[in-house]
Amino acid sequence: MNSSTNPLLYQVNTRPFLTDLGRRLGRTATLDDIPDETLDRWASLGFDWIWMLSVWQTGLASREISRTNPQWRTGFQKTLPDLTDDDIPGSGFAITGYTVHQSLGGNKALARLRSRMAKRGLKLMLDFVPNHTALDHPWVESHPDYFIAGTETLLNEQPQNYIRLKSPSGERILAYGRDPYFPGWPDALQLDYANPAVQTAMTRELLSIARLCDGVRCDMAMLILPDVFERTWGRRPDLFWPQAIQKVKAASPGFLFMAEVYWDLEWALQQQGFDATYDKRLYDRLRERNVDAIRGHLRADMAFQKKLARFLENHDEPRAAATFPHGPHEAAAVITFLAPGLRFFQDGQFEGRQVHLSPHLGRAPDEPVDTELVAFYDRLLDILKRPLFRTAQWQLLDCTPAWAENWTNACFVACRWMSTDGEQAIVVVNNSDHQSQCYVKLPDLAATSHEWRLTDLIAGDEHARKGSELAAIGLYIDAAPWQASVFWMDLHDKAHR
Repeated sequence: MNSSTNPLLYQVNTRPFLTDLGRRLGRTATLDDIPDETLDRWASLGFDWIWMLSVWQTGLASREISRTNPQWRTGFQKTLPDLTDDDIPGSGFAITGYTVHQSLGGNKALARLRSRMAKRGLKLMLDFVPNHTALDHPWVESHPDYFIAGTETLLNEQPQNYIRLKSPSGERILAYGRDPYFPGWPDALQLDYANPAVQTAMTRELLSIARLCDGVRCDMAMLILPDVFERTWGRRPDLFWPQAIQKVKAASPGFLFMAEVYWDLEWALQQQGFDATYDKRLYDRLRERNVDAIRGHLRADMAFQKKLARFLENHDEPRAAATFPHGPHEAAAVITFLAPGLRFFQDGQFEGRQVHLSPHLGRAPDEPVDTELVAFYDRLLDILKRPLFRTAQWQLLDCTPAWAENWTNACFVACRWMSTDGEQAIVVVNNSDHQSQCYVKLPDLAATSHEWRLTDLIAGDEHARKGSELAAIGLYIDAAPWQASVFWMDLHDKAHR
C-alpha cells in the first residue's frame, strides 16, 4: 500500500450478492451479470478496492460437512429460518483449487469483471487461504505429504482435531486445519509448512492468483508464522511470507497483500512484507468504549498505523449495526475511518444490516434498510473522497479541561489532517453517553488577527473563531453524547473549499 494514500476497500460477499442479483434477474447470476451501474456506484462512492469474497472452487466433501454439522446447521437456521441445502454451498475457505467456481462464471468471467472494474479505477482483491485446504483437495491423493498426518492415538484422543479419510489410494489420518486456541475446522485439512515442498507449492498458488487480481486478503495469516506453527504442531517451519511476497511482487509489481492477523502480530507481518494488516485492537477498544485505550492505540508509530486496515465489521465479526447502536455507531465510524490506513467496509454495513452471515451460506436474509445510517455513511464517504483525507498528514490532538475540575475532556478523541499548503480539518468525537467539554489543542497553528471559519462536514454548521484564540488556548468544544464533528478550516478571507 502506498504510504502516501489511505485507500478505501469494499468487501462483497460474492455468493449471496449474486444470489440476490439472480433473484431479481429471474435466473442464476454470474460475475458477468454484475451491472456496470453497480461498478459505477462503487467508484462514485470513492472506493479503490473491491474484495470479492469466496470466488474459488470448493468441493463436495467440505460442502457436505457444512450441510450436516449439527452445530453449524443450527446457526444457519437462525440466520435463515427457511433454510434449505441449496443455501449452503459450503465455506468459501475450504478451497479445492484457485480457479473461479464455474457457478460464478469461471476465470473468464472474473477477467471480464476485472477489466470493467479497471476502467473505473477499481482494483480487485481476492482470497488466499494459506493454512489449509478443503477435505477433497487434489493434493490429498497426489501429495499426501503436504498435510499434517495423525495417528490412531491422536484420532482417539483428539477427535475434534483429526479425521480418517478414505480415498482410492487407501485410508489416511490427517489433521483438521485450526488455530491453536480452538478445535479444528472439520471441513479443512492442515497444510504442513515444515515441509519445504508445501511452501513452494503455495508460492506457486500465489503467483497464479496474482495473474487474476490486484491483491489478496490472506486468511489467518499469522498461523504459518514459525513460532505460531511450532506452538500448534510441534514442528518449526522456515519463514514463508517474506520470500513468497517478494516473488509475487517481482512478477506483479504493485500487488497488495492484506493480512487477517490477531494476537498483536500485526507489526511482525508488516515487517515480513504485508502492505496492510487487520486492526482488531482498535475495533475491540471501540466496542469496549475505552477512550484512553483508543487514544493510546492511535499514538502508535505512523509507519505502523499507515499499514493498518481499519474496520467496524467484516464477515468474521458481528454486524456493526447490531454491535453499536445509533450514536456509538456513528462516533466509532468517524474515529475508525478518519484515522490513517486502509478504510475497510463490508456490503450491508451502510444499510444497517444486523444479521451476521456465515461464509458457508449462499443466501442472505431480507432486512429493512436503516435510512438514518444510509444518510450518515453517504456523508462520511463524501468526506473521505476529499484529497486531504487521502494524502495529508495525520496527527492525534490533545484535549485539555474546559475549566478546572471538568474531567470530561477525557471523553474526547480528536485529530487533525493537514496538507503541506496549510489546508486542514479537525476531527472531534465525544465518545461518551453524556455532554462533554474540552479545548482541542492545535499545535503549530499560527496566531493571526483573522477569523477562521470552521464548517462541520457532518452537521453542516458553520462557526467563526479568532486565530489568536485558537493558537493560544485551542478550539473550545461543547459536545452532545456521541457527537462527532469534522471541522473544515479556512480563513474568512479565503474562498470556502
